[in-house]
Amino acid sequence: MKRLCLLLLLILPFGQVAAETFRITDIRVDGLQRISEGNVFSFIPVEVGDMMSPPVARSTIRDLYRTGFFDDISLGREDGVLVITVTERPAISAITITGNRQISTDDLMPALASIGIAEGEIFNQLELDRIHQELVRQYHSRGHYAAEVDAQVNRLARNRVNLAIVVNEGRPARIRHINIVGNESFSESELRSDFEAHTTRGLAFWRGRNRYTREKVSGDLETLRSFYLDRGYIDFAIESTQVSISPDKQDIFITANVREGEVFTVSEVQLTGDLILHEETLRMLIQTEPGDTFSRRDIEQSRDSITTLLSNIGYAFANVSPMPRVDRDTRQVEINFFIEPGQRVYVRRIQFQGNTKSKDEVLRREMRQFEGSWFSQAALDRSRMRIQRLGFFDNVNVETIPVDGTDDQVDIVVSVEEQPSGSFQIGLGYSQFQGLIAQIAVDQDNFLGTGRRVGFQVQRSRFLTQAGVTYVNPYWTDAGISRGFFLRYSEFDTLDRSSNIARFSTSQAAGGVNIGFPITELSFLRFGTSVQRVDINLPGEFVPVDPDDPESAFTFVVPATRPLGISLDEDGDGLIDRGERRVLTYRIDATWSRDSRNHFLNPTRGSLNRLSAEFSLPGSSREFYKLNYRFRNYWPVGQRMAFGLRGDLSYGDSYDNWDQRLGLENEPIEEILDPELIATLRCDPSEIVTVDTGLPFYEHFYGGGVQDIRGFDDNSLGPKDLACRSIGGSLKVVGGVELAFPIPFIEARGTRLAWFVDAGNVYRDWDDFDVNRLRASTGISLTWQAPVGPIIISLAQPIRKRDGDRTQALQFTFGGMF
Repeated sequence: MKRLCLLLLLILPFGQVAAETFRITDIRVDGLQRISEGNVFSFIPVEVGDMMSPPVARSTIRDLYRTGFFDDISLGREDGVLVITVTERPAISAITITGNRQISTDDLMPALASIGIAEGEIFNQLELDRIHQELVRQYHSRGHYAAEVDAQVNRLARNRVNLAIVVNEGRPARIRHINIVGNESFSESELRSDFEAHTTRGLAFWRGRNRYTREKVSGDLETLRSFYLDRGYIDFAIESTQVSISPDKQDIFITANVREGEVFTVSEVQLTGDLILHEETLRMLIQTEPGDTFSRRDIEQSRDSITTLLSNIGYAFANVSPMPRVDRDTRQVEINFFIEPGQRVYVRRIQFQGNTKSKDEVLRREMRQFEGSWFSQAALDRSRMRIQRLGFFDNVNVETIPVDGTDDQVDIVVSVEEQPSGSFQIGLGYSQFQGLIAQIAVDQDNFLGTGRRVGFQVQRSRFLTQAGVTYVNPYWTDAGISRGFFLRYSEFDTLDRSSNIARFSTSQAAGGVNIGFPITELSFLRFGTSVQRVDINLPGEFVPVDPDDPESAFTFVVPATRPLGISLDEDGDGLIDRGERRVLTYRIDATWSRDSRNHFLNPTRGSLNRLSAEFSLPGSSREFYKLNYRFRNYWPVGQRMAFGLRGDLSYGDSYDNWDQRLGLENEPIEEILDPELIATLRCDPSEIVTVDTGLPFYEHFYGGGVQDIRGFDDNSLGPKDLACRSIGGSLKVVGGVELAFPIPFIEARGTRLAWFVDAGNVYRDWDDFDVNRLRASTGISLTWQAPVGPIIISLAQPIRKRDGDRTQALQFTFGGMF
């Protein structure tokens, strides 16, 4: 039928010239709109002066149709003029796709372009079927077998058309059953344990793992093959695979017929070729030995280890080929690792591409591979990691290019994609302790492309108002020594507001400088010094450290103890206005940290260890020190989960010995207060502090809250006053475990759920530590890296608490905190 139509198209249009032969004196083309006459002349096999005949006419029409530009073509004659009349096919002005949720328009457009359907292309009405077939094929490949596609053509002026494609995706087909036939040594559950595709059971539905795609099944068949090859079944084979679909196109049934074969063992391991290094050194990298069960995974890892070692000493193109020799009679395998190191090469030049904002110097100083030195893959990997962790680039690729005309030189090309490294943010946040938080922040981590960090922040909340300026030059010297400055002012006030902590207000101004030294690729040492001035407004719970000095610093004392002759006010609550006192603190601090985490927000592997110490120098209003140790460890669990272990230990104390000079010590509340008064307390009497003899109260540690010990009110744990308000303490112990897993149907890396157990408390000092007073909770938390900043929501239930503890089941905080 198609041949008949084509024959008619070739015969009918040139009736006027079919029976005539004449010499062409001129050629005219009628009906052109976008295509020029010159293009038409280049398509036809005749020109002025040629003889026109029926065979030439047929050839002319055939050639013009082959261009695909015309819907209709006819030939005519006016004396010696050949008249070609054409009807051009329309051009595609725009393509719109609606109804597609599972496959984005950006993914569908290339599929249409592959069959010639794109904006600006010539449209052929016959292509509508191809549009339908291609889009349906795309959806079938992703498990949407019920998908329907309707393509409509809307005619426009100037011979143009719009294509409107409406998609009804339907529900994705679900894997109802996976059946493996022929397995004798392993159960189906063992074989399917690492499959990406799962049947519609348990969490498979919630995680989308029961959705069928061809790619997913192909990958799982390779996983099945690897399972057997890693356990010695060299002759394992998947003999056939059947995939059937239910009549409603909603359920998929998969059957794989397998042949296991016998288990093979390793009889001998050889190293041949040009070894370069001592054989003993290479054998230490081989993970299989004679007598072991054959394992393809062990052999591949051994090959990769040898290749990596050679690439780290200059052999960039080393090739290690494992060549097994199978003896099926004895069911043994002899493995020969044949080594071809190639020529040892050095790096001629390192080039950077894509850094439109960042200077070359910013990238070059992170390189651990140097020009003129032997090539090292390990150095390149470290370089890429360091550049990626700068946070200035969305993507970092490193390419090794051989230098033409040489066999011992390579160039390194580092390609980056710049991403915004600065921000101007005006926003709102909320935490249940501070209430509504308003903030303005300007931060630039890559100031003028130099890699220096400059920031300015202003924040106001229920209790806290603060502003600050920071500046850090991470490469103050070429050796990687950093230097930074900061200025900060804050006001904290709980005098006239209900809160979980004791009543006082402070106005604080501070400034300082710090210098950091890299120790290794992952560890860092920082030293700093600062000056802090704090103006404190105090009620009567606070008394001067030195009664003979009216300018003395203050400490906390329960009014009922009256060790320094405190008199109560008329209300009898002991809240006598002590006025404002100024405290000066000259500090020095040091911090050591080692961070090998693979991600800052939601790590799945690696650890963080940080040890810090700070001291107030002689001449300060109070002389004290503070120590802190923090650790975080993460281990992957399966492919998408992670187990985390965390701990924080903080301790501080004064070394000016003011309490010893005055003969003060903390006394049990039972020895001071009347039993009837103790019975009215709303908290554990053992946590009431009578005299705070340790760390100055304005330097205390606090515990409890969504980012600390979840399930308890913010800053509510630890030592308290008579009103059961927290006054903080000199010792803080916090630990916890969590199991993090992705949220079903959400692939964003910054979003996850976690089951957790938290434990800890705050104590007056080290001697006050009591395991029996530890608090604990368990629950579920949600972390979401939202556009407004990180959102953290936790639902927790205390599993270890005391009477009077302030608890909160649901806690959350959101908004960018600086």
